Amino acid sequence: MRLLIVRHAAAVEAGTPGFSEETRPLTPDGEKKFKIAARGLARIEEPPRALLTSPLVRARQTAQIASQAWGRPKPKTLDALATGNLEDVLDAVREYPDDATVAVFGHEPQVSALVARLLGTHASERLAFKKGGAALVELEEGPDHAGRLIWFLPPGVLRELAGESSR
Repeated sequence: MRLLIVRHAAAVEAGTPGFSEETRPLTPDGEKKFKIAARGLARIEEPPRALLTSPLVRARQTAQIASQAWGRPKPKTLDALATGNLEDVLDAVREYPDDATVAVFGHEPQVSALVARLLGTHASERLAFKKGGAALVELEEGPDHAGRLIWFLPPGVLRELAGESSR
């Protein structure tokens, strides 16, 4: 199994009047930049078997942009990606076949903690994601055993892979 972990793109700042934590959307610039980054992601990764996303608006928007770049699949919400319950996230991932790639879209510090857990470490602060960044972890023995980090890319590199870093 391969798990692709993505942090949501740049969103409206916390505490902005008119937006709750749950409803903060991507900024226009965050959306524009992640559309490019998603094309880079789609160049290096085949469409995942599943896209699981936090129910918070900014993560759902990020997952939808990635889904459009791949041409499929439609994102499914998973509450545990907002609450940070890593075991519930892993339970959802276990539902997919061993040869599947599953993409998850969430928030910091949960995405860093998830990568750390998958790599068998507690040093999640060393794995901090930039907004719109992504990591790919190979889980040869499934999510119950330490995996191998294939790559960990900031959004600027993903935009470079799309051939459009300066846009």
